[in-house]
Amino acid sequence: MKKIFTLLAVLLFVPVFACANTLSISTDKASYLGGETMKVTAVYRTDRGTPITSPKTREIRIENPSGTTLVQTSMANAGSGVYSYSYRISSTAPIGKYTVRGRFVYKGVETKAYTYPSVVAADTTAPTTSITPAPGSYSSAQSVTLSANEPAVTYYTTDGTTPVYPVAGNTRTYGGPISIASTTTLKYFSRDTAGNSEAVKSALYTIAGYSGKTHDLNNTSLVWNGYGTCLGCHKTEASDMYQSVHYQWQGSGAKMTTGPALQGKMDALDGSSALNAYCINIIGGWKACGSCHVGTGAKPVATATPTDAQLASVDCLMCHNGANYARTRNAATGLFEPTASTDMNVVLRSVVKPGRNNCLGCHAKAGGGDAVKRGDLALASGISADAGYDVHMATGRGNLTCQSCHAVSSHRIAGRGSDLRPVDSSAVVSCSNASCHPGKSSLTSSHSGYEVSHHVGRVACQTCHLPLYAKNANDTAASEATEIHRNWEGAEWNTVLLRYEPLITKANDLVPRYAFWNGTSWGNNLNDAAVIDPVTGGYQISRPVGAISDAGSKLYPFKYKTSQQPLDLATGKLIGLDTATFFATGNYTQAVLDGLTGMGRSGDAWQTVTTDEYQVLNHQIPPASGNALSCGACHPNAAATRMKLVSNYGYGTKKPLSDLCNDCHDLKTYSNYRDFHNEHVASERFDCGRCHNFSRKAERGLN
Repeated sequence: MKKIFTLLAVLLFVPVFACANTLSISTDKASYLGGETMKVTAVYRTDRGTPITSPKTREIRIENPSGTTLVQTSMANAGSGVYSYSYRISSTAPIGKYTVRGRFVYKGVETKAYTYPSVVAADTTAPTTSITPAPGSYSSAQSVTLSANEPAVTYYTTDGTTPVYPVAGNTRTYGGPISIASTTTLKYFSRDTAGNSEAVKSALYTIAGYSGKTHDLNNTSLVWNGYGTCLGCHKTEASDMYQSVHYQWQGSGAKMTTGPALQGKMDALDGSSALNAYCINIIGGWKACGSCHVGTGAKPVATATPTDAQLASVDCLMCHNGANYARTRNAATGLFEPTASTDMNVVLRSVVKPGRNNCLGCHAKAGGGDAVKRGDLALASGISADAGYDVHMATGRGNLTCQSCHAVSSHRIAGRGSDLRPVDSSAVVSCSNASCHPGKSSLTSSHSGYEVSHHVGRVACQTCHLPLYAKNANDTAASEATEIHRNWEGAEWNTVLLRYEPLITKANDLVPRYAFWNGTSWGNNLNDAAVIDPVTGGYQISRPVGAISDAGSKLYPFKYKTSQQPLDLATGKLIGLDTATFFATGNYTQAVLDGLTGMGRSGDAWQTVTTDEYQVLNHQIPPASGNALSCGACHPNAAATRMKLVSNYGYGTKKPLSDLCNDCHDLKTYSNYRDFHNEHVASERFDCGRCHNFSRKAERGLN
């Protein structure tokens, strides 16, 4: 008899419960005064107490007593399941109970938490500033410290004038001990975050005797004897400066993919003279451009063995001025000389190492005025205490000098803009070094979580940390708007500079353009054939060189700038119009004709065209919390608010996902880009080249 066995499949239904994650929201205080900063902390954990470090959503919303939403944004990830956000309460904020709501989502589970701090009153009390040591008579130089009794910015002067806010005149923003080596009247006051200012105070320090230092106001033996005076002690330093890019305005073109071995901005016709989208070229414009040259007015002469007379043409005081040095160009000789009202003995005895304001006197005013050219530098960079404007240079925060990043050796300065031709120093400027942001270059642990850390190999720090440029500082009266277009076909009279200038369009709060850059650049120089960019349609002046597949390329932020400039139709080359002619007459046509003459092309037909250039952005970094770009700025491509990486930057897949996935398995559906990428790269360690047209195998240890 045949036995039939029946297998019974027993289906076991096991209920699955979503874990209840825990979220706590707290503020650093239960109540606040108007003008104070509310610091919010969130702690997010699983029901077992494990920190949740990569939630899909980490939202905070703050409402005032009437229920109006003041801010709704993402909290900063501080690591280990802790998240933070700082909110500055307005000095006129309504009194009452505020609501702070946290909403976090992880693996589809939403968790909320609330807290209810109060604003009890507006801050109307001015700060009080103490001074150490006490004013009085001393036999040696004193280091004076100013300290406010609450968060505040202190302003001061050392020349007897009254300090003011917004900063103007000789007012300085306090950033550390003030060295007083001679009898000085120090005036000062502090202004708190609510806008309350104390009355200006005055302190007299009487310093008796001579300190023994050469550069001392009491050293009457140090007497000005012309620009060669410095050579008596500093001939080696003068020789170093003479050979530098700062003096020669020319140097190695090793970082250029175009042009000769030596390149710069001097008006040569050998292909070494850079063009730009501002004054085009220095041809015909030495007197105007040369006002920022570290020389005494004569064009630099390249020689390995400069004479003493040539070394005396280095104006050391352009960088080492510690007093009120001013110079003017002698109309007869064309050379600079101190103004009649300048006491050069005082200037000579007040020599200092260069500070931010020394550098910014030229670099912030490049292109013809404050903030015109660079977009991320302005005179405000030297005096502002606004960390939101520039956290690195703000006097109350980083207070870094230019040399803090741009290392100096033998008067050679590290660093180079993408639009600049010569290299002055081989030293590398880096955000991640022993003294600044150590470890931030790690691909695995530089930031909180693998997802952010792995970006540093291909995304420059500035790209995420500089959301806007050409911002206005909140404590200066001037606008820090930058030039975005220049039209030489039109002219307007400048009542300050007393000359004609082209029509200039400026703007604030600009979103950068982004491009891959490997540290080298393409540039169009005087006498080069002009090239049209097929993407922008403009004649390109400078471009960063780089691509997604280049080993050294990263995504950087750039200022994009256009201009209306003349083109020689006979040669197809851009014309360096004579700016001296234009500034004097406002006559664009004559300036072009004079420019053609200077290029040896008199009589050529010409027309006006649009040019453009890219300039890398490095400054005006705000505090990271609440300012750095979020993931949604770039991911996923369809919803990206800042950069569409797939559409515009080469991150698309080799073929449609429906076909690509089938190469390995059935097409899967993922709730978001993060899960898709983490499974294949973070977990499986698959190289990008499996799906994309580029590889990251070597640099990230992928398979």
